[in-house]
Amino acid sequence: MFSSFGTMASSQHVYEIRPREDRRGFDLIGDCLPLGLLWLEGPDAFGDAIYYAKFFSRLHTAIIRVFDESGTVVETLEFAGDFLRVVNISALPAIPAY
Repeated sequence: MFSSFGTMASSQHVYEIRPREDRRGFDLIGDCLPLGLLWLEGPDAFGDAIYYAKFFSRLHTAIIRVFDESGTVVETLEFAGDFLRVVNISALPAIPAY
């Protein structure tokens, strides 16, 4: 897993959703993805990033960290099966609602 995330259980998949520098969508980053990185653009890019992370982690707990353009974590989501738990949300997220 990513070294910046610290120690975690091997049954957890950790993902990052980051806005692209060229402002053309989002990057979904995770070592459980086939290529490690997935670029999503279009009006549903953010929701699609969450969908892909859930799909690739369907048998494991998924932790998804959402970053803003400055690199600050604005939201952390935890999926376990169909259950969603929002761990933290910043006051002013810089991402579209999903």
